[in-house]
Amino acid sequence: MKTDYSLYLVTDRSCMSTKTLAEAVEQALAGGCTMVQLREKEISSLEFYKLALEIRKITDRYRTPLIINDRADIAIAAGAAGVHMGQGDIPAEAVRRMIGKDMLLGVSVHSVSEAKEAGEAGADYLGVGAMFSTKTKPDAEFVSVEELKRIRQAIRLPIVVIGGICKENAAFFGSVGIDGLAVVSAVMAQPDIRQAAAELKALFCGPEQERNIGNLKRK
Repeated sequence: MKTDYSLYLVTDRSCMSTKTLAEAVEQALAGGCTMVQLREKEISSLEFYKLALEIRKITDRYRTPLIINDRADIAIAAGAAGVHMGQGDIPAEAVRRMIGKDMLLGVSVHSVSEAKEAGEAGADYLGVGAMFSTKTKPDAEFVSVEELKRIRQAIRLPIVVIGGICKENAAFFGSVGIDGLAVVSAVMAQPDIRQAAAELKALFCGPEQERNIGNLKRK
């Protein structure tokens, strides 16, 4: 079954509007998020593993892939769908050997050369950004729209853009040929997470999704 990257949620408990991460993830999935990346930088391995198991129960219920940020060991132990690695992490080629051929491997890239290297190393999809400034990752390296287009032309792998993606710019990327929006605070920090997810998906995916927003508003 083809993986749907259209609205890729990256978790951040520091900015969520709900009391628990489980509640935030469930609302996001109900609103239309198609993938969930669990990102945890400041908890122990045991806590990360337990949290991954908890969140996986929710993503499994929605038949949505759970991706683990940085930690291939946690992804394997928790039975996640895949792992996402940055440029400063274990090389993608080594991670592919660890996780085997059936798990998804995402790699963050900032240039055509990095994108080509990730593809050759066995990546299944690319995360490109930061496209805009973001409080979630203030030291992120920026990627221009021109470089994004060059990456798109050079690589056939699915691409999700990340970094400052919000309602004001989401619609733009639907015409650039990328496969999805990776969002953090634009969903996690909103008072109505489900509604925020639905609106972003509609903006990116086009008129077919607009009807879903109307249905949500009437509920």
